[in-house]
Amino acid sequence: MPPDAHAAALARVRFRRALTLMLMTLLVPGSAQLAAGRRGVGRLALRIWLALVAVVVLLVAVGLLWPGTLLRMFSSTTVLGAVRLLLCALAVGWAALFVDAWRLGNPLELRQKQRLAMVGLNGVLCFSVAGTLLFASHVVAVQRDFVATMFGHTEVTAAHEGRYNILLLGGDSGPDRWGLRTDSINVASIDQQTGRTVLFGVPRNMMDFPFPKGSTMAAQFPNGYDCDTCEVNSLSTWAGDHLDLFEGVGNPGLEATIEGVEGITGLKINYYAMVNLQGFRDLVDAVGGLTLNVRDRIPIGGVGGPITGYIKPGVRRLTGFQALWFARSRVAADDYSRMARQKCVMNAMLHQLSPKTVITRFEKIEKASEQLITTDLPASQLATFAQLALKARSQPVSTVSFVPPAVDTSHPDIAKIHSMIKQALTQSTAGPKRRSGHRHATAQRGFTTTDNGAPEVGGSLGDMTDGYAANKSDNLSQVC
Repeated sequence: MPPDAHAAALARVRFRRALTLMLMTLLVPGSAQLAAGRRGVGRLALRIWLALVAVVVLLVAVGLLWPGTLLRMFSSTTVLGAVRLLLCALAVGWAALFVDAWRLGNPLELRQKQRLAMVGLNGVLCFSVAGTLLFASHVVAVQRDFVATMFGHTEVTAAHEGRYNILLLGGDSGPDRWGLRTDSINVASIDQQTGRTVLFGVPRNMMDFPFPKGSTMAAQFPNGYDCDTCEVNSLSTWAGDHLDLFEGVGNPGLEATIEGVEGITGLKINYYAMVNLQGFRDLVDAVGGLTLNVRDRIPIGGVGGPITGYIKPGVRRLTGFQALWFARSRVAADDYSRMARQKCVMNAMLHQLSPKTVITRFEKIEKASEQLITTDLPASQLATFAQLALKARSQPVSTVSFVPPAVDTSHPDIAKIHSMIKQALTQSTAGPKRRSGHRHATAQRGFTTTDNGAPEVGGSLGDMTDGYAANKSDNLSQVC
């Protein structure tokens, strides 16, 4: 063989060897060092790699067999902190193995083009692998900070008669509004076994209702909340004006509101989540929008200012700005129509925020959530409610709202409300029944009507006289 041909063949062999060592490090870290003579380093790296593979397999098995255990692990700030450090260490160690594999490939013996190719490949592998691990470490750090910031409370309450009752409050942001006047008051009653959920809607203008015996508000209003301006959404303001009555209570306005809702519904509240409706806009944008059935054009603005536009009818992917106005618009509508639309938004959030969406947009969601929600849900309960949320996504959500014509909000029949709740919970446990002749949209004379001929009002199916479908339904998805 001519000398030049022999040199070229030898160069190809050396180049293939260098490439092989690099790919071995990518697929099985430490194997290149074992093959090239650095057995001590190779054995250590390989053992770490095999241990990590075993841990991943174990975690997958645990996730399949006992998902709650896995969720509890990764909602622990201690575990998340350890995982973050581990990912950082892996990034540095793996990058070092790539550099060592490049050195073991004897780059000085390669031809110039081959040497440049190996330098480029080594750089790409180092930055891609280490960068991926460091990004994963950053995501874990974000999750850890989110859990520590959002769920710092430690008191755990047990389910009441097999259900968790979560108070959901929605209000305006701003220094003079947050927590003062709630636009939306709902109780999500969740079966602790199945996740089946019933939403109970309390109108913000409900008056003349009692408080639980022994509560602070019951002592002040033994005959019920019955003054001229005593509406349920004024409870927070009233408590703020009487802080001396709530000594030792961290949030008097919230405590008064919880006592009012418990008096109206007879349900014991486990936890609350207070939603900033302006922050809601950012969350919807973070998840890429919400798909909603806009049944009638919805005005944007118009309350205390001019109408600046409309959300057009149709099944549409709404931005955060549009979804917020879909939920809040009151022009040419009433509060009960708005309550119905808000329930449709809640239903869309539950069923459209898939685990894939949460994972791929996690950092944006986390940033939006910090401005969106205040809650007293303990971090130790995150796994429990994450499991319930996954179960709830596959089931219909039922709703019952205490609004006309069923309930006179000025002088509500509390016994009737309690009966409505009991019936709804019994029905939820038994499962939804098919109903004929319920409110389905039909085209008639250029506008949309229900089966009984009542037109839609404010974009909600039904009207105040006969009730809005989303305010009383066995399956929100069918009436939204």
